[in-house]
Amino acid sequence: MGCSPRYKVYLVTQHTGKTRFFNKKVKYLLNILLLLLPLVMSGQAASSEPEVWFTVTRVVDGDTFWVDDGSEKGMKIRLIGIDAPEPRNTGTRPKGFFGAESTSYLQNLLKGKKVRLEYDVARYDRYRRTLAYAFLEDGTFINAELVRNGYATVMTMPPNVKYAETFNKLASKARKQKKGLWKESPFVK
Repeated sequence: MGCSPRYKVYLVTQHTGKTRFFNKKVKYLLNILLLLLPLVMSGQAASSEPEVWFTVTRVVDGDTFWVDDGSEKGMKIRLIGIDAPEPRNTGTRPKGFFGAESTSYLQNLLKGKKVRLEYDVARYDRYRRTLAYAFLEDGTFINAELVRNGYATVMTMPPNVKYAETFNKLASKARKQKKGLWKESPFVK
């Protein structure tokens, strides 16, 4: 009764057809290794992937722009977690207060620059725009920069919530400091 039985696990090798056995401890260690292998490999793959930089070709408004991705049309980027006022009336949204200023700010920020894109859970919106966080080569986080300076407000759309807390803190500061649209907004007293 004091001894536990020894379990034997049999493994048939594919190429020879020979049967081999492993004790319970070896099987346990192999299972752990097999479970950890994808985690280790995904970490190595993520860190060894080269950064991809895209040249900005056109700014649509304060939260949307186009990049050259090598395709004929290019790739339309919608910045995640923020919302800038519309610079003109569109089919779905009216021209917003501070829309022209927001668009001009993003144009000046991105003019002649390259960006690195970071994605969250959902990669496309219902209009098939690529949803991304964007960074300049000097490390400037574009989404955050727009909120920090009052050119965009926070718009959290789950499941893309990676930087929601950061954006909320920056928006609160911008509002208190009356930056950008908070300086002259007819909605803020």
